[in-house]
Amino acid sequence: MKLFDCPNCGHRLYFENAQCLNCSSLVLYDPYEARFLLGGASGVPACGNADECACNWRAEAGRTFCRACALNQVIPDLSIDGNRRRWIRVEAAKKRAIYSLLAFGLPVVPKTGPGDEIGLAFDFLADPIGAGPGGERILTGHDNGLITLNVAEADSAERERRRVEMGENYRTLLGHFRHEIGHYYWDRLIHGDPDRLSAFRALFGDERADYEQALKAYYANGAPPDWQQRHISAYAASHPWEDWAETWAHHLHITDTLEMVHALNFPLGRLETVDADAIPRGDTGGRLHPAPADPDLDPEPFERILARWLVLSEASNSINRCMGLPDLYPFVISEVAAGKLAFVHELLTGASKKAWNNS
Repeated sequence: MKLFDCPNCGHRLYFENAQCLNCSSLVLYDPYEARFLLGGASGVPACGNADECACNWRAEAGRTFCRACALNQVIPDLSIDGNRRRWIRVEAAKKRAIYSLLAFGLPVVPKTGPGDEIGLAFDFLADPIGAGPGGERILTGHDNGLITLNVAEADSAERERRRVEMGENYRTLLGHFRHEIGHYYWDRLIHGDPDRLSAFRALFGDERADYEQALKAYYANGAPPDWQQRHISAYAASHPWEDWAETWAHHLHITDTLEMVHALNFPLGRLETVDADAIPRGDTGGRLHPAPADPDLDPEPFERILARWLVLSEASNSINRCMGLPDLYPFVISEVAAGKLAFVHELLTGASKKAWNNS
């Protein structure tokens, strides 16, 4: 994520801003140009959800909704107390996830109908009213481009309860979106491409292993004791598909955060403390985000991105501990996990634009 400028006065804007705090201009985010435009009487139409879920994106040309809201298939029942507040939080997280996809040049195409398995869509649902222990529950997940999210995850207390119940050390709305979107792009970028599929299996394992049985075994027995040597998280050890989705999500965590660090002009120069001999040298031109605006520039090697991330995460975790807070990034990246992150990086910075699998 980067910082933005007010199109009227040049004052700093943040991604969620709908109004400039300096000149009071109404502003709208344009996902095609990755910048803010003047809203209000300027003629740029606001998304039809501007007053519904605080959407600050411009509407698609000739359409009611913006590029992100057009992906919504089902929204929360707004007659239920608290659901509008939950939806606002869900949409904010979803738009941050969509931002990264567009920055990498990935196709973000809404579904055209019930039989469309290529497009992307979102259902934001809630558990049935009165559902007690053991009753029906809405599970967050992905199925042929349809991502379902339980809006209860927008409540911090409920999300924390589930995090503890699941034995996780990290659980956020944005993390949910990035993980489930990772499943979607596995279908689009790897499935159907023999070379990529072979490379995937060499790193992540054979995805043809029984998925349901693998998850049952994971929830019954947990991850193997040595999971940190090969995986980015314990859940990633459950099945190659989950390993991919977790790795994909972490790659977006890393690159998005480093882009913001670059925008804030924070130097991360202590690279000599992070296996300096293994890091390629040379001027990177400040390209912390691996999707440079100039397509003629080569993307930065992931080794250098990871080196800065290790410096940043160590510093952030240490600062949080000084404040009595949990680690910002409570994960250890092994050499094997780094190789998997590099695989995702190569897909996103090279092949994603030229091979969009429609199978």
